[in-house]
Amino acid sequence: MKQVIAFPQLGSYFQPLKKLVINLTNLPVMEMPPITKKTITLGSKYSPDSVCVPFKYNLGNFIEALDAGATILFQAGGGCRYRYYAEVQETILKDLNYQFKLIQIMEKDRLRFGELYKMMKQLNPNLTKRTFLHQVLLAFFYIYYLDKIEDYIRENIGFAENEQSFMRLKNQFLTACNQTNSLYKLHRIYRSYQKKFKKLPLHKPKHCLKVGVIGELYTAIEPFATYQLEKVLASYHIQIKRFTNLSYLLWKKALHMPFMRFKTRKYCKYTLGADGLDNVYRVLWLKKHGYDGIIHTKPSGCTPEIGALPIIMKAAKEKQMPIIFLSFDEQTGVEGLHTRLEAFYDLIQLKKGENK
Repeated sequence: MKQVIAFPQLGSYFQPLKKLVINLTNLPVMEMPPITKKTITLGSKYSPDSVCVPFKYNLGNFIEALDAGATILFQAGGGCRYRYYAEVQETILKDLNYQFKLIQIMEKDRLRFGELYKMMKQLNPNLTKRTFLHQVLLAFFYIYYLDKIEDYIRENIGFAENEQSFMRLKNQFLTACNQTNSLYKLHRIYRSYQKKFKKLPLHKPKHCLKVGVIGELYTAIEPFATYQLEKVLASYHIQIKRFTNLSYLLWKKALHMPFMRFKTRKYCKYTLGADGLDNVYRVLWLKKHGYDGIIHTKPSGCTPEIGALPIIMKAAKEKQMPIIFLSFDEQTGVEGLHTRLEAFYDLIQLKKGENK
């Protein structure tokens, strides 16, 4: 039987992760269908009621992939209840009579490269340590450059003369990155597209509205999980700051954690789990850097974020930062979301006018 690999969708990261997996395994990676309402409906149908929403999205991704012919599934793991996803999802899918192999990339809370190499070596016996290290390093830089490009887009697309020009240029950047296995050429591509993005015409006022998006990682990174929240905010001509991305999760978080613990010592005596402490720190950062409001997103039932909410509310109140809390599940309605965002926009616009 021909082996085909599949893994859950996560924002724009399919391209660098696909490139990495193909180069390490020499096996084809399935082009995952875009996440739709069908994805979450499928995942919800076969998931335990109490499980968090990202689990349901991932399970829906897997069912769609298996129906399309996938034979090997990758799941990450680590963090909060995410560390248990792989085992539970494997049991559910096998109870549904699917035939496949599931590989959990992180069995503990951190990515260990020795373990990852052994996993990939099982799929590709010809894989050498040199090739493995080169491809992993290439993927890290690809992800880092992609995150830098997306940061620029997030801050400026709401003021673009032509919004589609940003997305076309981003797709061209991804295509160019996919065509090289050279770290030097990858860096050249990034520098080149950095300049191209800065040449795109903008109509951005000096004192525009600025909003920070904080919260749970999946609802931060996967656009469908929040019904294209960032796109909606951009339509209001808002500069957006989002902290959580793969660069942050893979290496920046560990480096920043001691500093964040120090800065939040007034509010937190321990890390709260997942990104709880991180989000308390982000309230302080956004106030210091002159942002006008904060949007906190989470899936319904996300235990670490529920624990962090009272502390985030206290910090936001003390810093006089407008904040709105958005919780998402399979029943969330787009219309209600837009109504709340419109009200929040009116609030921060009024507050900014009063402070001028």
